[in-house]
Amino acid sequence: MSPASSLQPSPEPESLAHGSRIRRSRVRAVKAPLSSPLRTATGTMTSAPLVLVDIETDGGDVGHGYAFAYTPLALPGLTELLRNLLPLLEGAELEPVQIMESLRSRFVLLGTRGLLDMALAAIDVALWDAHAKILDRPLYRLLGATAKPLRAYASFGMDGQDESVRLAASAAEQGFTAVKIKIGYPTLAEDVAVVRAVKHALGAVDLLVDYNQSLTVPEALRRCRALDDEGLGWIEEPTRYDDMRGHARITAKTATAIQTGENLWGPRDVRESIELHASDLMMPDLVKVGGVTGWLGASALCHAHGVPVSNHFFQEASAHLMCATPTAHLVEYFGLADPILARTLPVHDGHVRPGDEPGLGISWDEAAIADFAA
Repeated sequence: MSPASSLQPSPEPESLAHGSRIRRSRVRAVKAPLSSPLRTATGTMTSAPLVLVDIETDGGDVGHGYAFAYTPLALPGLTELLRNLLPLLEGAELEPVQIMESLRSRFVLLGTRGLLDMALAAIDVALWDAHAKILDRPLYRLLGATAKPLRAYASFGMDGQDESVRLAASAAEQGFTAVKIKIGYPTLAEDVAVVRAVKHALGAVDLLVDYNQSLTVPEALRRCRALDDEGLGWIEEPTRYDDMRGHARITAKTATAIQTGENLWGPRDVRESIELHASDLMMPDLVKVGGVTGWLGASALCHAHGVPVSNHFFQEASAHLMCATPTAHLVEYFGLADPILARTLPVHDGHVRPGDEPGLGISWDEAAIADFAA
């Protein structure tokens, strides 16, 4: 074979000929029970309100995605948005980027920040899943990446000193080399006591903490600086996510790395955060950052500025995307959708790796969905 002929494009996979137009879609709402209540400084959650999206092509491939509504109060609205949006796709060529550009162009005057962005992102994820299945590739390969073990951290809530110690020690015994707990107790002394007790139990395992936006900027400055001597891996969202200048003040005056990003809406917010130096690290949420398409834009910005990237929730898809993220840092391991998945993302020795099956590796447990239907 001549050098020139070796550079000719390979034939498209035969599966592509089976059909690549959108035939139909389905939306379902569930309340997936959590294995234990998730407590934060702002409230307690016992189940995860989720909206499930299925997009089927005329070749029979089905793409799956889901969105987390955070509160049951938002679940009906998010579900209805998706039921209104998805019929607009029927008959369209399955081209995720073009479809999302067309959908978003409909809402220029309204704007999309909030539930509409979450609905669009869930569609985006399902489109990419279907697209990868048509091409018979796992998503990471479709994005030009190689599957690799990704260091994960076990993620827990605000469980009090004794329970936090027990959960963190159990995670360490399972092989995790990093653990996150939520803090934001009534006093700084309580925060410090819990951190020290968990650090003592973990030994060499890294400890991360999350304030869930519970502090004012002055109080965040006081507490974060007091925690600087505790050897933490990061301090997450000490104040309101939308106070980027406040976070910039905290970041500038805190030696411990500040982590934000899970509540930023799309690559534009990520760019603004980076420009303002609002944090040292970045943690996009797949369904707030704009799905797979939004993640790729956000991670490119982080790469350009040397910002380490972790994910927030959605570990199944995020594992694929982290493999394609040049500044990938840590994977948050929290089984938000585990109760309604036919198979969950395995963790081995504190690491996760995306599967080799086509798409994202998401498949539903239909019996569980029927049991937990909202």
